[in-house]
Amino acid sequence: MDLINTTETVSLEASQETLPNADDEIEESKPVERQTFEQVVALHKERNTSKVIVRFRAIGNAPILKQSFYKITASNKFQTVIQFLRKELKYQGSDPLFLYINSAFSPSPDATVATLHKCFNTDGHLIINYCTTAAWG
Repeated sequence: MDLINTTETVSLEASQETLPNADDEIEESKPVERQTFEQVVALHKERNTSKVIVRFRAIGNAPILKQSFYKITASNKFQTVIQFLRKELKYQGSDPLFLYINSAFSPSPDATVATLHKCFNTDGHLIINYCTTAAWG
């Protein structure tokens, strides 16, 4: 069986659009409003006050938590949730622990809890399933 190499030629045409010249007038930008340190800290505290209700569900042979509902700060990363659950279960870093959202997928540790809640909440709760062996996806 002979293999034939074919090459296609692609012609690039110059764009008809014109770019602005440096000589053209540039609109003056509005002055940037400066914030004081106290204003930035106050704004940061306001963002951290929103909480998300998280429900943990054990799967398989994973230990069951005494309390399954927790309020977690929405601006936290999912990594914080993983560390929190490890602490509650008294798991070491070497112990296997798998977390899933709505029994479907495992989110990235750098995803924020607020984004996960916004996209995947069920009845206003973020349901996180956890187990000691890989269960889904």
